[in-house]
Amino acid sequence: MGDDTAGGRPPEPKIGRSVTLHLRGDWGTANLHRVCGWISQELTDRCGPHTRMAVWNGRGCVDAVRAVGRGEVHVALTTPAAFAAAALDGRGVYAGEGFPELRALGVVPQRDRLVMGVHRSWDITSFERLRARRPALTLATSVNDGENHVGLAAHALLDRSGVDVLGWGGRFLSDERPFETFAHVKAGRADAVIHEAVMLPHWQEFGGDLHFLEVERDVLDGLRGDFSWPEAIVEEGHFPGSPRFRTLDFSDFLVMTRSDLPDDVAYAIAWVLGETRGTIERQYRHLPPERSPVTYPLDPAAMGRAPIPLHPGAAAYYDALPAT
Repeated sequence: MGDDTAGGRPPEPKIGRSVTLHLRGDWGTANLHRVCGWISQELTDRCGPHTRMAVWNGRGCVDAVRAVGRGEVHVALTTPAAFAAAALDGRGVYAGEGFPELRALGVVPQRDRLVMGVHRSWDITSFERLRARRPALTLATSVNDGENHVGLAAHALLDRSGVDVLGWGGRFLSDERPFETFAHVKAGRADAVIHEAVMLPHWQEFGGDLHFLEVERDVLDGLRGDFSWPEAIVEEGHFPGSPRFRTLDFSDFLVMTRSDLPDDVAYAIAWVLGETRGTIERQYRHLPPERSPVTYPLDPAAMGRAPIPLHPGAAAYYDALPAT
């Protein structure tokens, strides 16, 4: 590490040796891959001359956590950040293969929610009314294959809310990415939806046609207790004509590694996240912060508050931040 503490900032890292690092992002063109590219560029500038960085495609969900935990890559990103906590002690989808050595390098903020909406033509405004009516819905969401976080959470939410889409004569339209799901809703192929990425403009196009259902207290408490999945609020008017309601939090990109990553590399990545944040912010400033897939301006101190333990090298960076 260097010794430049100008302005009271943590010292810039200087790693003299060449480093080979494997990172895992998303399908290839979305936000997690952008963050991987940002880290790779800035880290390469601060390591030895023969440094090599590779970014592997992934899904940014359970697959990313397992890839890091199994040592297939050095660093991976997953979203929502809180869903990785269950991997530490092998709960939920990680039963039988926990990863207690999982560590955080930082969190890139994305204010997001998982929401369920039902077309207003059904006149269903709550899960209680949904259970009473037992409609044959065509519900669009992500694939429920044990890896996709949206599909995993959507089906857990339905099951714990006593909703039996197939048993009531309905069906699922299941896809990998949100854009296919949004297309089903917009085209009228689906009359209900469970998904995230609530900052995207697609929701403004069809959100006014939906009643959004507040998740019941016992369901939220159960999901938090069993899997550490947090809750959050969608404010009034976020969707056209929608009141304020409570649902699952689906926020933030978690930058993960294992405890055996060298301390100086972990420090350097955390430093890159906090001190070169303008590099990534510039890619989103054409959007209002509340409608951006990365919620800027980034706050380095907040980026160090992760749902899993920080790597000691990363903690050294966040601990060195000036008090505010």
